[in-house]
Amino acid sequence: MAERSRDRVEANIVGTGTKHSSQGTSQDDQSAGGASARRLRAMPDQSNDYRVVLFGAGGVGKSSLVLRFIKGTFRESYVPTIEDTYRQIVTCDKNVCTLQITDTTGSHQFPAMQRLSITRGDAFILVYSVTTRQSIEELTPIYQQIREIKRDLQHVPIFLVGNKCDEEEKKIHSKEGSDLAQLWGCGFIETSAKTSYNVHELFQKLLDSEKRRNLSLAVDVCPKKAADKRKDNLKSKCVVS
Repeated sequence: MAERSRDRVEANIVGTGTKHSSQGTSQDDQSAGGASARRLRAMPDQSNDYRVVLFGAGGVGKSSLVLRFIKGTFRESYVPTIEDTYRQIVTCDKNVCTLQITDTTGSHQFPAMQRLSITRGDAFILVYSVTTRQSIEELTPIYQQIREIKRDLQHVPIFLVGNKCDEEEKKIHSKEGSDLAQLWGCGFIETSAKTSYNVHELFQKLLDSEKRRNLSLAVDVCPKKAADKRKDNLKSKCVVS
């Protein structure tokens, strides 16, 4: 693909967002640091934000995928999520904007929040665990709701993701996930947040699927000191490094 821009932009990880209660109010995510959450709330809701939303049952590894991608870390213990938002600086049509990654709850107790996330989302990652058949079955109504709300999915990037592919006891093999993705007309990839397998590639492919906007993204996959962070060349499509 021909390069359109040789500008350089340094990735700037803002941190996690907020956790929302079932009443719709928000509180600081203490594990992410209150200061980061306060800075995030102070940021205006930009119309040029690019919103990626993760859906999936509890325990499939949605939070682990995001943390591995943003911070290069993996959390062994399972901490239920109501809703967390992570933001990353990107370029959009040669202007600086924000990649907003929303990690949604695996519970079915908040249908209004789920509908709002779909309405506002630009791209979607549907995550299941290859060790749990029920987790892939629970994605069908979510996909159907995305189709109902978005209607024209031709310009809506969606990826079906089989996480925990490092586990030996697989209940769902690659072909089954691939066949379902083909039926839905979306992308498919297997990942392991634990080993970092295909996590980088997932977000790379998802953003490369965006056809309406010219996105470029530079990401430090592993945490580094600010003085050691390198700047990466930006290409016409998304670049994750």
